[in-house]
Amino acid sequence: MSTLYDQIKLLYEQSLYSNVISLANLVLSLSEHNSDLLPIHGKFHIYVYYADAHFHLGKYKRAEALYKKSLQFRKCLLKSKGATKPLEGQKDLPTDVDIKFQIHLCLIKLKNPQEALQVLQSIPGKQRTPKVNMVLAKMFQEQGMERSAITTYKEVLRECPLALEAAEGLLSLGVKGIEVNSLIVGCASNLSNLDWLNTWIKAHAHIHNREYTPAISTLRSLDNVTLLRDNFNLLTTMGECYYYAGDDKNALLCLRRARIIEPDIIKGVDIYAAVLHKTHSIKELERLIPIITTSNECSGEIYVAMAYSLYATRKFGRANSFTALALNLNPNDIEATILRGNIFVEQKKYQDALFFFRHAVQLKPYRYEPHKGLVDCLVGMHRLREAINIASGSCKQLGHTTRVLTLYASVLMKDPVSVGKAKNLLEKALYQDEAYLPAVYLLAEIYEQEMNLEAAIALLEKQVEIQTACKLHQMLGDLWARVHNEEKALDHYAIAINLDPNNRRALEGMHRLDNSSNKLDSAYYMTVGEEQTDTTYDVGDGLPDTDNDEAPDESETEAVWSDMDLEANSQ
Repeated sequence: MSTLYDQIKLLYEQSLYSNVISLANLVLSLSEHNSDLLPIHGKFHIYVYYADAHFHLGKYKRAEALYKKSLQFRKCLLKSKGATKPLEGQKDLPTDVDIKFQIHLCLIKLKNPQEALQVLQSIPGKQRTPKVNMVLAKMFQEQGMERSAITTYKEVLRECPLALEAAEGLLSLGVKGIEVNSLIVGCASNLSNLDWLNTWIKAHAHIHNREYTPAISTLRSLDNVTLLRDNFNLLTTMGECYYYAGDDKNALLCLRRARIIEPDIIKGVDIYAAVLHKTHSIKELERLIPIITTSNECSGEIYVAMAYSLYATRKFGRANSFTALALNLNPNDIEATILRGNIFVEQKKYQDALFFFRHAVQLKPYRYEPHKGLVDCLVGMHRLREAINIASGSCKQLGHTTRVLTLYASVLMKDPVSVGKAKNLLEKALYQDEAYLPAVYLLAEIYEQEMNLEAAIALLEKQVEIQTACKLHQMLGDLWARVHNEEKALDHYAIAINLDPNNRRALEGMHRLDNSSNKLDSAYYMTVGEEQTDTTYDVGDGLPDTDNDEAPDESETEAVWSDMDLEANSQ
């Protein structure tokens, strides 16, 4: 015979949550006036169903109150005479641990993480399940309680040895890869086919030590047909490592492969958008937006990707709205913080940009972009001495890598006294990576300022044998024109215009050569060094410059923006 409890259970199992709420509300009131209406355990379980239904419908405050009420009801049952035995007989009844975990989820949704942590900590250590320990470990880590986080992550691995996120948590807290590997292998000794696991741990140990080159090599060893070829997570992780190391070209190749395999997955889409923007793949960035917004899922990664698309088309106000949505979901979203700073730089709101870049440096001091952002702001505010100090500090904090040396040199060369030091740094940077174009452009500019045009031409001609870029050919056109070799100048201008028909400097250079025949306008070429300041050191990541082979195309995303703008405004 079906009871009222059975009917509520049926409604809950069929996910008819609003019906659960309507019926449970009435049944619980009836039971207050008729104690025989429901068995004790049934009434307790109805309270939990009632709370769960509110939770599923997003009514977190009400759900929290009902969960707390169900906890009180359970305590009363256990204290009442003869109630323990019937409760123990109901094995499917929610435990205190289950209910407290749900209360914690409500508090997280209500943006009360401190109280959520206290609720989980109130669960005795021996009663904590791996689920509870995993959440606790993450919260301890976020609060800076590293020792507690390490202990709790280890508890997760003892019961669930292949909880890879817990393993990553330990690695991120500085636990050696060998120790993490021994924890897993010791608890999963009965499992076979785990040869790949040691390599996976080794790669992530390198990642968390910021050793991106060995991490990439290790991950690439897994990307083969006998192991993890075409695995989305592996490719995304590898692409992110390339991005953090400053290798945007290879980052794009890996992330593009990953998106082809799993186009609908949101993970890593913010970094993919950043790479598309930096490599001037604007049309691809525009095409990405309709794909990732079809699910109507609202996540920080999606908001950041959409903001990059708007940023690329100079719609700074709308781009800022989406970074604000991302930061509302997670105030420590590093990609949204960096992008927002860059948007303010483009708007010349340097004081606002400084706030976000300083916050980004606090969040991820090992990331290059916040340091560059700080330098961009200070240069824009004409605080050159402070910019030099920040750039010098970046070398100490991030290491003397190619792009960090180039950043430092770009600031030093703005002061005539320190141009020589800048020149040495750029030569050192190009010794590490001879194809790093930002360093090539700056060094060519210094040679030009020194009137060593032959050295500048030789440097750029060497590059066009390795790679092609609009700006390379435009600069070569300018230099060949200055030494009165009009034929070569016209050739390079033509290549530059072919790569980017809108390149102003190449168009002007070709126009002058066509009009002046054998007479060059010396005033134009004598000031070319000053103008190159704008093209070789752009404040902020900015818009696609003369290397941009693809013009923005807005047609594919306009339908998306109208809906998302409404949401941004409502927020």
